[in-house]
Amino acid sequence: MTDIPLPPHPNLLHHIWKTQRVWLTSAAILAVVAVASPEQAAASAGFTLRALWHTAPFLLLSIAIAAWAGATGADSLIARAFTGSPLLMIGLAALAGGLSPFCSCGVIPLIAALLSMGVPLSAVMAFWLASPIMDPSMFVLTSGVLGAEFALAKTLAAVGLGIAGGLTVLVLSRSGALSAPLRDGIGNGGCGAASVRSPKPVVWQFWHDPERRAKFAREARKTTLFLAQWLVLAFLLESLMLALVPAQVITSLLGGTGIGPIALATLVGVPAYLNGYAALPLVGGLIEQGMAPGAGLAFLVAGGVTSLPAAIAVWALVRPKVFALYIALSLSGAFACGLLFQAWSTA
Repeated sequence: MTDIPLPPHPNLLHHIWKTQRVWLTSAAILAVVAVASPEQAAASAGFTLRALWHTAPFLLLSIAIAAWAGATGADSLIARAFTGSPLLMIGLAALAGGLSPFCSCGVIPLIAALLSMGVPLSAVMAFWLASPIMDPSMFVLTSGVLGAEFALAKTLAAVGLGIAGGLTVLVLSRSGALSAPLRDGIGNGGCGAASVRSPKPVVWQFWHDPERRAKFAREARKTTLFLAQWLVLAFLLESLMLALVPAQVITSLLGGTGIGPIALATLVGVPAYLNGYAALPLVGGLIEQGMAPGAGLAFLVAGGVTSLPAAIAVWALVRPKVFALYIALSLSGAFACGLLFQAWSTA
């Protein structure tokens, strides 16, 4: 008598969904798109692969640093390097963020590594907010498209937003409201991380120790898989937004003068799918047509910090209260930067 195959055990299905739900979601989205439009499915798949390839150098470097720090035990030294005066750490982190070459997605693995090492959230948030807004190549391109004055304003906005966000987190952290910012399974970050409480000797040449080599491989694999699944989903959704929502529809709403366009530009910038380089010529064209410079700056700042891929990756890394604070700081900071720049431009 032939055995009748039994359906998968419910617990197995639950385990598969729990551990692979992000990959399954991406596959389901791509399958639906393929049924509706095979051409768009191919375009979205290509867009996702190209975006991953472009981000790969930053991701690989950050993954290697995180795995190396865990294998050698240097994570305790790195965490201790971020101890001392909180105000100095916040200022230096914001300045470093404004000068770093990381985009809003490329900075995510570095943030995960810093938090898991026990670096204070206030300093991390300062770097986190400032980094996606400006970098040396962005400064040059912004100067060419929008002028040196706008480029300088965007640089000051990056550093200022980082400092303001870091100070806000510092105040809130003193009440214990932001302890353990990372989600379960990502790390045990926060100021009281085990690497800081109980530092162990550092073994720089970790490859001589089989156990440490194995730990390096485990950490690298875990971090790579975690980041890959979320970035694939993020870039896939971004490609669909590019195809379905014309950029002109978003940017055409931001013309005019006054506080209203700045507020609207801030809100529209949050889900903006444009990367910083693609947004510059569009904002430049709108400014030529009468768009308020403050609205343009608010749009670029809000969109740079909270673009769709970045927001999804942040949500995957941190607890909801930290994510909500990240969004609130981005919104209020972009709006304030827009108001200040508008007031200075019309003075």
